[in-house]
Amino acid sequence: MTQAKTLTEASCADDYDPNSMPVEGARALIRRFLAPLTATERVGVREALGRVLAADLVSPIDVPGHDNSAMDGWAVRFADLAPAAATKLARVGESFAGKPFAGTVGAGQAVRIFTGAVMPAGADTVVMQERAREVPGGVEIAAGAVGKAGQNRRFAGEDVRRGNTVFRAGQALRPAEVGMIASLGVAEVDVFRRLRVAFFSTGDELVPIGRPLGAGQVHDSNRYTIHGMLARLGCEVVDMGVVPDVPELLERAFATAAANADVVITSGGVSVGEADYVKQLLDRLGEVVFWKIAMKPGRPLAYGRIGNAHFFGLPGNPVSVMVTFYQFVREALMVLQGRRDAGPVPTFKAKLAAPIRKAPGRTEFQRGILAQADDGGWTVRTTGDQGSGILSSMSQANCFIVLPTATGDVAAGELVDVQLLEGLI
Repeated sequence: MTQAKTLTEASCADDYDPNSMPVEGARALIRRFLAPLTATERVGVREALGRVLAADLVSPIDVPGHDNSAMDGWAVRFADLAPAAATKLARVGESFAGKPFAGTVGAGQAVRIFTGAVMPAGADTVVMQERAREVPGGVEIAAGAVGKAGQNRRFAGEDVRRGNTVFRAGQALRPAEVGMIASLGVAEVDVFRRLRVAFFSTGDELVPIGRPLGAGQVHDSNRYTIHGMLARLGCEVVDMGVVPDVPELLERAFATAAANADVVITSGGVSVGEADYVKQLLDRLGEVVFWKIAMKPGRPLAYGRIGNAHFFGLPGNPVSVMVTFYQFVREALMVLQGRRDAGPVPTFKAKLAAPIRKAPGRTEFQRGILAQADDGGWTVRTTGDQGSGILSSMSQANCFIVLPTATGDVAAGELVDVQLLEGLI
């Protein structure tokens, strides 16, 4: 498919329905307008945690750097071991991790060796200490203690060979990757700069925490959940607070955010009755497409560009904010960060513990509680009331139950798609 040159062209495509955009259609359309960051910086290995690798990492050494023992025991020559009887060998020394045996193991000899210690010259096999016993002047190896030469021996370069590519550009660096980089003796790596995301809430009814509530007012929780979700993704976060529903102030906030960030996110102001007003405002600053997504919760969503920044206008209801973030914004931010693993949240099947009522026509993301059944399988049930303003349901949930568009009522015992929240929230 030829990529549309503008959002306007995309919104006029045959499969675009502003009143009922399918979830997958919205994801695909957004992704067509995303390009990863190109700016990079060099950071120390500790500071690389949570960052995205900007260049392939090639190993400068073999890991491990020498043949070594996989366990505590005795380094021997396999040819010296009697196949059907105990074998007595002379003890000629010890090999410790960091302090290897300096000699050579000859016929009829053995070296006491410890996990990670260098294999002595002449030895090719390690007998675990449980299959041997020390005797005066040496060690007695039990019959059949090892089955083949090379057993319990780690070889140089077994994990990584010198010159091999260890990680590709776009690899998100977790604790395992950071440890691997350190094992190579690499002190600094090239990473993409952090993605800068500015966000603010809109609405005259919103009151910052710490201030008393008046009639009809609510505390602004959305900025705190958005901040948390952005921080978990390793973004550089710019919180612009609450912006009143005043045209001049909103326009100034949008312009400031776009000038100082790669992505602008708002909550509120995109529902029916508000969208036309906000769209007119944003059309002066960029190009924005408004959708009504065929999903629940989180039907209203806006995507576009303001200046050089990508823009996401999320609903105002607290649960809708989180659902639309996970289903659309999360993947987009990962693409922009240059991550190779960017994609929708994975799903797997679990058995429904109690029936769910649903009308066909929309994809639903119900908050669920996944638990292990007595038979070892996995069951899932909803958290209860699925109202989009019940933020406590997100705290109770450990997954989304994903019910496709065409699905109607689901009976207990049926398999349903589940998305785990651990690692996302």
